[in-house]
Amino acid sequence: MKIFKDAARKRCEVIRKTEEASVEQVEQTVREIIENVREGGDKAVLDYTEKFDAFKPPKLKVAPEAVRMAYSAVEPKTVENLQFAASRIQDFARRQRETVKELRCEISAGVTLGHRLIPVGSCGCYVPAGRYPLPSSALMSIIPAKTAGVGRIAAASPASKGFDGIHPAVLVAMDMAGADEIYCMGGAQAIAAFAYGTPSIPPVDLIAGPGNRYVTEAKRQVSGAVGIDMLAGPSEVVIIADESADPVWIAADALSCCEHDPNSWAVLLLRSEKLARDVAREIEEALKSLETAELAGKAWSDNGRIIIVDSLDEAVRLSDETAPEHLQVMTENSSEVAAKLRNFGSLFVGCWAPVPFGDYVSGSNHILPTAGCARFSNGVNVHTFLKISTFQEITPEGSKFLSPRCAYLAGVEGLHGHRRSAELRGLP
Repeated sequence: MKIFKDAARKRCEVIRKTEEASVEQVEQTVREIIENVREGGDKAVLDYTEKFDAFKPPKLKVAPEAVRMAYSAVEPKTVENLQFAASRIQDFARRQRETVKELRCEISAGVTLGHRLIPVGSCGCYVPAGRYPLPSSALMSIIPAKTAGVGRIAAASPASKGFDGIHPAVLVAMDMAGADEIYCMGGAQAIAAFAYGTPSIPPVDLIAGPGNRYVTEAKRQVSGAVGIDMLAGPSEVVIIADESADPVWIAADALSCCEHDPNSWAVLLLRSEKLARDVAREIEEALKSLETAELAGKAWSDNGRIIIVDSLDEAVRLSDETAPEHLQVMTENSSEVAAKLRNFGSLFVGCWAPVPFGDYVSGSNHILPTAGCARFSNGVNVHTFLKISTFQEITPEGSKFLSPRCAYLAGVEGLHGHRRSAELRGLP
């Protein structure tokens, strides 16, 4: 295990595994898929669905009868727990929505400014289905959109192996969350269909949801033609802990991140060498019985780091430099340490707040910025689907007050048409 304690090695840099396909190869493949979907429409999407998912649905749009049948194909307890998670996510999204109000104020006599909160007209929510079915991701993207008031919510997910289409639990979650349309399609072809439309799929205004590198690259390429939430990569966690934390819990939390993907990573900023060695031992012990040990063990071996810090202030500095997707604080004074942190996708304060709670049932969103993007962006939330659009109402009195000042500044910039427009409003 790599335990770093010399100052030269204390940077939270993670050596990511080089992917089989280079960035250039992914970019070119995605470009070809998008172009083929733009030209070929439904047929191209269906052909790619058969090629990549080994399944060709009769139609891309999932029939309501298939959605109803999905409820009987999953355990009642699955439905019950999805409903619990959905209610928490919806409650938090509603409370988030209430924090931003519409504004109207008279800033000077006759000049009224303000803003309106306008939901995007339509959105496409992408739900990945690679190694695991992810009904939780359906809830996390669709519910905030529904709570924001988006008029049309389309959802898409690839077919799952062993099922005649989308995994039943994912279908149930999509329906429960409030999707208006559900499509059996995945990958870059699904993003292209959402962005540009096909004969059977109207285009959307915004695309949200995580995905593999092909989905992420497709979102990057269609951005501008359509809005996107963010470009997200493999899962990440930084854990700050001192001797008050249980090494078994730290080990479990690190591996819960690593089991997502072989390129996922975990960096542990620990306060003592003894704690570091105890945690390393517990990780090796946990991997002996963990069902996902092959994947989690590889990610930990390739991308895991234990770094011994001289102080919690140093841990805060290193964490902020990394700006991780998930950030856990497991110290004697967790709240005090947490208050100093600035860069994170989502923050988990105290030993009783593991990342999996946020992934499923606490109510906050798990679609979060990665690769250091938490320095300047946030995760998906109800505001992702809202536009804050300004307006101004100006009376003759207000116009005469603004006219000479506007005309003067327009003249300074040499925009004489602007100046003339302003001057006309100032005439008696």
